Amino acid sequence: MSFVSIDPTDFVVSADSVTAPAWSNNATVLTSFATQSTISNSPTFYIDVYSSASVATGPEFSIAYGNVNGFGSVYYNPLVNTQSPSRTVYGQYRTLVYGDENKNFNFGTGNSNAQDIYVININRSKYKEKLFLSTFNLYLSGSTGVNRIQLTNNSATTTTTTFLDCGRVYDIVSGSNGTPSSVIPAGASTAGYTASGSYGLFLPDVGLIVLNPGALDLTAVSGGLSLGTAVTPNTNTTNFTKLYNAINRGASISSNTGFQLNSEETISSNYIFVRVKNADFNYTTNPSMISGSGELVYSSLINNPQTYITTVGLYNDSEDLLSVAKLSKPLPKDFTKEALIRVKLNW
Repeated sequence: MSFVSIDPTDFVVSADSVTAPAWSNNATVLTSFATQSTISNSPTFYIDVYSSASVATGPEFSIAYGNVNGFGSVYYNPLVNTQSPSRTVYGQYRTLVYGDENKNFNFGTGNSNAQDIYVININRSKYKEKLFLSTFNLYLSGSTGVNRIQLTNNSATTTTTTFLDCGRVYDIVSGSNGTPSSVIPAGASTAGYTASGSYGLFLPDVGLIVLNPGALDLTAVSGGLSLGTAVTPNTNTTNFTKLYNAINRGASISSNTGFQLNSEETISSNYIFVRVKNADFNYTTNPSMISGSGELVYSSLINNPQTYITTVGLYNDSEDLLSVAKLSKPLPKDFTKEALIRVKLNW
Protein backbone atom coordinates (compact mmCIF):
# COMPACT_ATOMS: atom_id res chain seq x y z
CA MET A 1 0.00 0.00 0.00
CA SER A 2 1.30 3.45 -0.89
CA PHE A 3 0.80 6.60 1.13
CA VAL A 4 0.76 10.29 0.25
CA SER A 5 1.73 12.86 2.88
CA ILE A 6 -0.63 15.73 3.60
CA ASP A 7 0.91 19.18 3.85
CA PRO A 8 0.04 21.42 6.81
CA THR A 9 -1.53 23.88 4.36
CA ASP A 10 -4.04 21.19 3.38
CA PHE A 11 -5.74 21.47 6.81
CA VAL A 12 -8.40 24.15 7.37
CA VAL A 13 -10.49 24.56 10.54
CA SER A 14 -13.93 26.16 10.35
CA ALA A 15 -16.74 26.80 12.85
CA ASP A 16 -20.41 27.23 11.90
CA SER A 17 -23.44 28.03 14.04
CA VAL A 18 -26.33 25.64 13.49
CA THR A 19 -29.86 26.28 14.77
CA ALA A 20 -32.73 23.82 15.02
CA PRO A 21 -36.07 23.44 16.80
CA ALA A 22 -35.50 22.54 20.43
CA TRP A 23 -38.42 20.17 20.72
CA SER A 24 -38.88 16.52 19.75
CA ASN A 25 -39.70 15.64 16.15
CA ASN A 26 -38.29 19.03 15.09
CA ALA A 27 -41.38 20.83 16.35
CA THR A 28 -40.87 24.60 16.38
CA VAL A 29 -43.71 25.17 18.86
CA LEU A 30 -44.97 22.92 21.64
CA THR A 31 -48.76 23.09 21.67
CA SER A 32 -49.61 20.07 23.80
CA PHE A 33 -48.23 19.02 27.17
CA ALA A 34 -48.43 16.05 29.48
CA THR A 35 -46.89 15.03 32.77
CA GLN A 36 -46.65 11.61 34.35
CA SER A 37 -45.37 12.69 37.71
CA THR A 38 -47.34 11.67 40.77
CA ILE A 39 -47.81 14.54 43.21
CA SER A 40 -48.02 13.46 46.83
CA ASN A 41 -46.81 14.48 50.25
CA SER A 42 -43.48 12.77 49.62
CA PRO A 43 -40.60 15.12 48.70
CA THR A 44 -41.27 16.36 45.17
CA PHE A 45 -38.69 18.67 43.63
CA TYR A 46 -40.01 19.06 40.09
CA ILE A 47 -42.27 17.64 37.41
CA ASP A 48 -41.21 16.47 33.95
CA VAL A 49 -43.25 17.79 31.04
CA TYR A 50 -43.67 15.78 27.83
CA SER A 51 -45.04 16.75 24.43
CA SER A 52 -47.61 13.96 24.65
CA ALA A 53 -48.70 11.12 26.89
CA SER A 54 -46.03 8.98 25.22
CA VAL A 55 -42.66 9.20 26.96
CA ALA A 56 -40.70 7.70 24.06
CA THR A 57 -39.02 11.00 23.18
CA GLY A 58 -38.22 11.85 26.80
CA PRO A 59 -39.24 14.99 28.72
CA GLU A 60 -39.09 18.29 26.88
CA PHE A 61 -38.47 20.30 30.03
CA SER A 62 -38.97 20.24 33.79
CA ILE A 63 -40.70 22.71 36.09
CA ALA A 64 -39.58 23.38 39.65
CA TYR A 65 -40.52 25.81 42.40
CA GLY A 66 -37.97 27.19 44.86
CA ASN A 67 -38.40 29.22 48.02
CA VAL A 68 -35.52 30.58 50.06
CA ASN A 69 -37.43 29.90 53.30
CA GLY A 70 -38.54 26.42 52.31
CA PHE A 71 -42.22 27.42 52.11
CA GLY A 72 -44.61 25.73 49.70
CA SER A 73 -43.45 22.17 50.38
CA VAL A 74 -43.37 19.70 53.25
CA TYR A 75 -40.32 19.74 55.50
CA TYR A 76 -37.99 16.76 55.30
CA ASN A 77 -38.21 16.53 59.08
CA PRO A 78 -41.10 18.20 60.96
CA LEU A 79 -38.64 19.05 63.74
CA VAL A 80 -36.34 20.98 61.39
CA ASN A 81 -38.10 24.08 60.07
CA THR A 82 -37.52 25.46 56.53
CA GLN A 83 -35.58 22.42 55.31
CA SER A 84 -37.72 21.28 52.39
CA PRO A 85 -37.56 20.54 48.63
CA SER A 86 -38.44 24.15 47.75
CA ARG A 87 -35.48 25.43 49.75
CA THR A 88 -33.20 22.85 48.15
CA VAL A 89 -34.37 23.91 44.68
CA TYR A 90 -33.82 27.60 45.43
CA GLY A 91 -30.34 26.93 46.78
CA GLN A 92 -29.41 24.70 43.86
CA TYR A 93 -30.32 27.24 41.20
CA ARG A 94 -28.92 30.32 42.89
CA THR A 95 -25.58 28.53 43.24
CA LEU A 96 -25.73 27.52 39.58
CA VAL A 97 -26.74 30.98 38.37
CA TYR A 98 -24.76 33.25 40.68
CA GLY A 99 -22.06 30.94 42.01
CA ASP A 100 -22.95 32.26 45.47
CA GLU A 101 -25.01 30.28 47.96
CA ASN A 102 -25.93 33.43 49.87
CA LYS A 103 -27.16 35.62 47.00
CA ASN A 104 -30.87 35.77 46.27
CA PHE A 105 -32.36 36.15 42.80
CA ASN A 106 -32.60 39.67 41.44
CA PHE A 107 -35.43 40.51 39.02
CA GLY A 108 -34.78 44.25 39.06
CA THR A 109 -36.66 47.18 40.52
CA GLY A 110 -39.53 45.94 42.64
CA ASN A 111 -38.09 42.51 43.38
CA SER A 112 -34.31 42.69 43.68
CA ASN A 113 -34.26 40.21 46.57
CA ALA A 114 -36.71 37.56 45.38
CA GLN A 115 -37.73 35.00 47.97
CA ASP A 116 -39.02 32.44 45.50
CA ILE A 117 -38.65 31.36 41.86
CA TYR A 118 -40.17 29.18 39.17
CA VAL A 119 -37.67 27.34 37.00
CA ILE A 120 -38.18 25.86 33.54
CA ASN A 121 -35.22 23.58 32.95
CA ILE A 122 -34.93 22.60 29.27
CA ASN A 123 -33.87 19.00 28.67
CA ARG A 124 -30.13 18.97 27.93
CA SER A 125 -30.53 16.83 24.82
CA LYS A 126 -33.09 19.28 23.41
CA TYR A 127 -31.17 22.54 23.61
CA LYS A 128 -27.79 20.99 22.70
CA GLU A 129 -25.16 23.70 23.29
CA LYS A 130 -27.32 26.74 24.07
CA LEU A 131 -30.72 28.31 23.52
CA PHE A 132 -31.23 30.52 20.49
CA LEU A 133 -32.11 33.95 21.83
CA SER A 134 -34.81 35.60 19.74
CA THR A 135 -36.83 32.42 19.19
CA PHE A 136 -38.07 32.26 22.78
CA ASN A 137 -41.82 32.85 23.01
CA LEU A 138 -43.91 31.47 25.86
CA TYR A 139 -47.66 32.02 26.16
CA LEU A 140 -49.22 31.87 29.63
CA SER A 141 -52.87 32.10 30.60
CA GLY A 142 -54.54 32.50 33.97
CA SER A 143 -57.28 30.27 35.33
CA THR A 144 -60.05 32.52 34.00
CA GLY A 145 -58.62 32.47 30.48
CA VAL A 146 -58.65 36.30 30.46
CA ASN A 147 -55.23 36.97 31.97
CA ARG A 148 -52.85 36.23 29.11
CA ILE A 149 -49.27 37.22 28.52
CA GLN A 150 -46.64 36.38 25.94
CA LEU A 151 -43.13 36.21 27.30
CA THR A 152 -39.84 36.63 25.46
CA ASN A 153 -36.38 37.93 26.33
CA ASN A 154 -35.00 41.40 25.66
CA SER A 155 -32.09 40.19 23.50
CA ALA A 156 -33.16 42.16 20.41
CA THR A 157 -32.94 45.49 22.23
CA THR A 158 -29.98 44.77 24.51
CA THR A 159 -26.76 46.46 23.38
CA THR A 160 -24.54 45.22 26.22
CA THR A 161 -24.49 41.55 27.18
CA THR A 162 -24.54 40.82 30.90
CA PHE A 163 -22.85 37.73 32.31
CA LEU A 164 -23.45 35.81 35.52
CA ASP A 165 -21.56 32.81 36.84
CA CYS A 166 -23.54 30.54 34.49
CA GLY A 167 -22.98 32.64 31.36
CA ARG A 168 -25.12 35.18 29.53
CA VAL A 169 -28.32 36.51 31.10
CA TYR A 170 -31.26 38.43 29.62
CA ASP A 171 -34.42 39.77 31.19
CA ILE A 172 -37.68 38.00 30.41
CA VAL A 173 -40.29 40.56 29.44
CA SER A 174 -43.70 40.67 27.80
CA GLY A 175 -43.29 40.86 24.04
CA SER A 176 -42.28 38.63 21.15
CA ASN A 177 -39.16 37.38 19.36
CA GLY A 178 -36.71 39.15 21.63
CA THR A 179 -38.45 42.55 21.52
CA PRO A 180 -40.30 43.91 24.56
CA SER A 181 -43.93 44.96 24.28
CA SER A 182 -44.75 48.67 24.07
CA VAL A 183 -47.37 48.29 26.82
CA ILE A 184 -46.55 49.61 30.29
CA PRO A 185 -48.63 47.69 32.88
CA ALA A 186 -50.14 49.48 35.86
CA GLY A 187 -47.50 50.27 38.46
CA ALA A 188 -44.57 49.63 36.11
CA SER A 189 -42.26 52.30 34.76
CA THR A 190 -40.93 50.42 31.72
CA ALA A 191 -42.68 48.71 28.83
CA GLY A 192 -42.53 44.93 29.04
CA TYR A 193 -41.80 44.96 32.78
CA THR A 194 -44.03 44.96 35.88
CA ALA A 195 -44.08 46.72 39.23
CA SER A 196 -42.39 43.56 40.53
CA GLY A 197 -39.50 43.81 38.06
CA SER A 198 -38.96 41.60 35.03
CA TYR A 199 -40.86 38.37 34.46
CA GLY A 200 -37.65 36.46 35.02
CA LEU A 201 -34.18 35.62 33.72
CA PHE A 202 -33.34 33.91 30.43
CA LEU A 203 -30.09 31.94 30.71
CA PRO A 204 -29.30 30.52 27.25
CA ASP A 205 -25.95 28.91 28.04
CA VAL A 206 -27.38 26.54 30.67
CA GLY A 207 -30.87 26.04 29.22
CA LEU A 208 -32.70 27.75 32.09
CA ILE A 209 -35.72 30.01 32.24
CA VAL A 210 -36.16 31.42 35.75
CA LEU A 211 -39.54 33.10 36.25
CA ASN A 212 -40.50 35.70 38.83
CA PRO A 213 -43.53 34.63 40.93
CA GLY A 214 -43.96 38.22 42.07
CA ALA A 215 -44.73 39.28 38.49
CA LEU A 216 -46.92 36.28 37.65
CA ASP A 217 -49.01 36.72 40.81
CA LEU A 218 -50.00 40.27 39.82
CA THR A 219 -53.45 40.95 38.38
CA ALA A 220 -54.06 41.27 34.65
CA VAL A 221 -54.09 45.07 34.70
CA SER A 222 -50.66 44.99 36.30
CA GLY A 223 -49.35 42.52 33.72
CA GLY A 224 -49.72 39.32 35.74
CA LEU A 225 -51.82 36.15 35.71
CA SER A 226 -53.12 36.10 39.27
CA LEU A 227 -51.20 32.82 39.40
CA GLY A 228 -51.64 32.49 43.14
CA THR A 229 -48.27 31.16 44.26
CA ALA A 230 -48.77 29.68 47.75
CA VAL A 231 -46.04 30.13 50.35
CA THR A 232 -47.55 28.18 53.23
CA PRO A 233 -44.94 26.64 55.55
CA ASN A 234 -44.68 22.84 55.74
CA THR A 235 -47.41 22.36 53.12
CA ASN A 236 -47.19 20.68 49.75
CA THR A 237 -48.75 23.44 47.63
CA THR A 238 -47.39 21.96 44.35
CA ASN A 239 -46.78 25.42 42.97
CA PHE A 240 -45.04 23.99 39.92
CA THR A 241 -48.38 22.57 38.76
CA LYS A 242 -49.79 26.11 38.70
CA LEU A 243 -47.15 27.17 36.22
CA TYR A 244 -47.67 23.96 34.25
CA ASN A 245 -51.40 24.69 34.02
CA ALA A 246 -50.71 28.28 32.91
CA ILE A 247 -48.44 26.97 30.11
CA ASN A 248 -51.04 24.40 29.11
CA ARG A 249 -53.81 27.00 28.99
CA GLY A 250 -51.58 29.40 27.06
CA ALA A 251 -51.07 26.84 24.31
CA SER A 252 -54.83 26.45 23.86
CA ILE A 253 -55.44 30.13 23.06
CA SER A 254 -54.97 29.54 19.32
CA SER A 255 -53.06 27.35 16.88
CA ASN A 256 -50.14 29.80 16.89
CA THR A 257 -49.59 29.90 20.63
CA GLY A 258 -47.57 27.62 22.87
CA PHE A 259 -43.91 27.31 23.81
CA GLN A 260 -41.53 28.27 21.02
CA LEU A 261 -37.80 27.74 21.34
CA ASN A 262 -34.84 26.85 19.13
CA SER A 263 -31.47 25.39 20.00
CA GLU A 264 -28.09 26.59 18.79
CA GLU A 265 -24.75 24.86 18.60
CA THR A 266 -21.36 25.54 17.08
CA ILE A 267 -20.15 22.79 14.79
CA SER A 268 -16.37 22.79 14.35
CA SER A 269 -15.15 21.25 11.12
CA ASN A 270 -11.68 20.20 10.06
CA TYR A 271 -11.35 20.24 6.29
CA ILE A 272 -8.57 18.10 4.84
CA PHE A 273 -7.71 18.54 1.17
CA VAL A 274 -6.40 15.30 -0.29
CA ARG A 275 -4.59 15.86 -3.59
CA VAL A 276 -4.25 12.87 -5.92
CA LYS A 277 -1.71 13.56 -8.67
CA ASN A 278 -1.88 11.98 -12.10
CA ALA A 279 0.87 9.43 -11.35
CA ASP A 280 -0.63 8.28 -8.03
CA PHE A 281 -3.05 5.44 -7.27
CA ASN A 282 -3.53 4.22 -10.84
CA TYR A 283 -2.86 0.54 -10.15
CA THR A 284 -5.17 -1.56 -8.02
CA THR A 285 -3.91 -3.37 -4.94
CA ASN A 286 -6.73 -5.92 -5.10
CA PRO A 287 -4.98 -9.35 -4.87
CA SER A 288 -7.65 -10.95 -7.08
CA MET A 289 -6.24 -8.95 -10.00
CA ILE A 290 -2.87 -10.72 -9.73
CA SER A 291 -2.40 -14.22 -11.15
CA GLY A 292 -0.52 -17.02 -9.43
CA SER A 293 2.59 -16.14 -11.43
CA GLY A 294 2.47 -12.55 -10.28
CA GLU A 295 1.12 -11.01 -13.49
CA LEU A 296 -1.96 -8.87 -14.04
CA VAL A 297 -5.00 -10.95 -14.93
CA TYR A 298 -6.04 -8.35 -17.50
CA SER A 299 -3.15 -7.42 -19.77
CA SER A 300 -4.97 -4.28 -20.92
CA LEU A 301 -4.27 -2.76 -17.51
CA ILE A 302 -0.52 -2.94 -17.98
CA ASN A 303 -0.17 0.13 -20.20
CA ASN A 304 -3.60 1.65 -19.55
CA PRO A 305 -4.40 1.12 -15.88
CA GLN A 306 -7.58 2.50 -14.33
CA THR A 307 -8.89 2.46 -10.79
CA TYR A 308 -11.96 3.82 -9.00
CA ILE A 309 -11.50 5.82 -5.81
CA THR A 310 -14.25 5.02 -3.32
CA THR A 311 -12.64 5.65 0.08
CA VAL A 312 -10.04 7.96 1.58
CA GLY A 313 -8.14 6.61 4.57
CA LEU A 314 -6.38 8.96 6.98
CA TYR A 315 -3.32 7.53 8.73
CA ASN A 316 -0.86 8.77 11.31
CA ASP A 317 2.93 8.66 10.94
CA SER A 318 2.95 5.07 12.19
CA GLU A 319 0.59 4.10 9.37
CA ASP A 320 -2.25 3.39 11.79
CA LEU A 321 -5.66 3.99 10.23
CA LEU A 322 -7.43 6.78 12.11
CA SER A 323 -10.53 7.43 10.03
CA VAL A 324 -12.11 6.81 6.66
CA ALA A 325 -14.19 8.98 4.38
CA LYS A 326 -16.52 7.53 1.77
CA LEU A 327 -17.15 9.18 -1.58
CA SER A 328 -20.73 9.50 -2.76
CA LYS A 329 -19.83 7.60 -5.94
CA PRO A 330 -16.70 5.93 -7.34
CA LEU A 331 -14.24 8.38 -8.88
CA PRO A 332 -12.41 7.12 -12.04
CA LYS A 333 -8.63 7.56 -11.93
CA ASP A 334 -5.87 6.98 -14.47
CA PHE A 335 -2.66 8.66 -15.64
CA THR A 336 -4.65 11.39 -17.41
CA LYS A 337 -6.61 12.49 -14.36
CA GLU A 338 -5.88 14.28 -11.10
CA ALA A 339 -8.28 14.62 -8.19
CA LEU A 340 -8.80 17.00 -5.27
CA ILE A 341 -10.93 15.44 -2.54
CA ARG A 342 -12.13 17.49 0.43
CA VAL A 343 -12.65 15.48 3.60
CA LYS A 344 -14.77 17.05 6.35
CA LEU A 345 -14.45 16.01 9.99
CA ASN A 346 -17.06 17.41 12.40
CA TRP A 347 -16.86 17.55 16.18
